[in-house]
Amino acid sequence: MNKNLQEIIKIYSTKTHIDFSSALLGLSKDSLIALFSDLLTIYINDKNSSTIREFLTVSLAGYTHNTKKIDFNGFKQITADKAINCEAKPKNLQTSDFLEYKNGLRKNAPSKLNGGGNFTDYTWARFLKDKNSNLNMLTSGFIDGQLIYLLEFSFNDQNFTNNLEKQLNKKFPNGDVSGYYLRSASFSFKNYQNADIKIIFNQSKEVLNANKEYIDKILFDFLYQKADLC
Repeated sequence: MNKNLQEIIKIYSTKTHIDFSSALLGLSKDSLIALFSDLLTIYINDKNSSTIREFLTVSLAGYTHNTKKIDFNGFKQITADKAINCEAKPKNLQTSDFLEYKNGLRKNAPSKLNGGGNFTDYTWARFLKDKNSNLNMLTSGFIDGQLIYLLEFSFNDQNFTNNLEKQLNKKFPNGDVSGYYLRSASFSFKNYQNADIKIIFNQSKEVLNANKEYIDKILFDFLYQKADLC
């Protein structure tokens, strides 16, 4: 974090709006660009918050982002009384994690981008709600904050829902149990690779090749085949 950004954050949090504005006006154009770039880099790579990645995923796909913690991540109004909902699952990979693993600074190998995501605290009730909510899935992958892909498909793709049902059946074979949840119902590209996938964004073959080691092979082959065509 550059020193200007550190100081601006302190002023914003501890002083008045006038002090904050004066501090910004006192910076050169180049300093403001560097400050904003540094702030975006930190925010988009934040491991504890996916807000900006979620917003980008939802908005690029043409949905209105829902900033509330509850309900779906976005919606697209079709008629006055009908909307398409979306659930966004953005993943960000940091290459520094792979470098640390190669240098023996971390024990476990970091996960590659696999087109997947997970539903936290999942239940049969929530699953049935999702099935009946005209819901589309948005899966996106970032590497060091750079968007690599953004895919859209129907939640009700049979292979996709079969995977979730299998996990729910294992946890709740006799239906939901009050106070208990499936902590993580996970999926990857292989669970929807045969769905009617809409490619919202895909990097060029050059960029994909440069990041090949960070992308699961099944997903990489799909993206590479479709690159420069969309």
